[in-house]
Amino acid sequence: MTESKFTPRVFSGIQPSGNLHLGNYLGALKRFVDMQGPDMETVYCMVDLHAITVWQDPKELMHSTRELCAGFIAAGINPEQSILFNQSQVPEHAQLAWIFNCVARMGWMQRMTQWKDKAGKNQQNASLGLFAYPSLMAADILVYHATHVPVGEDQKQHLELTRDIAIKFNNDFGVDFFPITEPVIEGAATRVMSLRDGSKKMSKSDASDMSRINMTDDAETIAKKIRKAKTDPDALPSEVEGLEERPEARNLVNIYSALSDQTPEQVLAEVGGKQFGEFKPMLADLAVAKLSPISSEMARLMNDQAEIDRILARGAERARQITVPILRQTYEIVGMVGAGQN
Repeated sequence: MTESKFTPRVFSGIQPSGNLHLGNYLGALKRFVDMQGPDMETVYCMVDLHAITVWQDPKELMHSTRELCAGFIAAGINPEQSILFNQSQVPEHAQLAWIFNCVARMGWMQRMTQWKDKAGKNQQNASLGLFAYPSLMAADILVYHATHVPVGEDQKQHLELTRDIAIKFNNDFGVDFFPITEPVIEGAATRVMSLRDGSKKMSKSDASDMSRINMTDDAETIAKKIRKAKTDPDALPSEVEGLEERPEARNLVNIYSALSDQTPEQVLAEVGGKQFGEFKPMLADLAVAKLSPISSEMARLMNDQAEIDRILARGAERARQITVPILRQTYEIVGMVGAGQN
């Protein structure tokens, strides 16, 4: 299969599970913004159907979905340029997921690391949705014929499954219909670590709020968290190799690198030899300059939730201009009577 027959299109989504933090911004939102441009159509989604694979309070889910939309826009996603919507408003995602449930194999799903991690020893009490989550993710991507997906390392296995499903569907029906989507994994801070423990990923579920920078934090709070971030007593090295056994130092350098659009090598060429007492204020100033305008804009947007709902509804309309014909063609390939009449 040659990729040239497919329109260059990026798809990615984030679960509206609340508490957007720096890891979400550097690992996803900032990269989404950077991918906007004339050469690639960009489709970004709040994946609320994925969120309910585990229990969600309905009111909190609605709030989190709107807040995530505000985060996308405040970070720089232009809803007139990119397609921005929440997943449940585009029914073709769930409809194609059922087709893919019938294409994917049980063994494929059972090998998924996130299924093992999230269900643990309590698999019999986990939801069927949690088990079938990767099939819905494949549908999210392929219902747009997306050619590229920016993903973190923790989602790479699911994208590989998406490719397997596309290949099996194409082979089963003798067609060249779904693209073999390419992952886009890049950047120094695609995996942002806790400010309290450099060996753990930054997470909203960490008991300590000091472990993360929330995208709703004000300038004073951002600076305070950087100043109190865990470090070690040594000066910063001049070479990246000097960070190998220093997880907290590596994390702060990577954050500085991502916020300043430099490589870690360029950062260390500038700050190598400095103590953290000198480097942390530099990082705090940079973080405040980059992040506090986003938190302020998110707060402004959340004061007009009707406008957020309008943006999401318009995004869903635009999304369905793509998904309806692709699902119709899928049904025709599978042999659904009347598929072309929808």
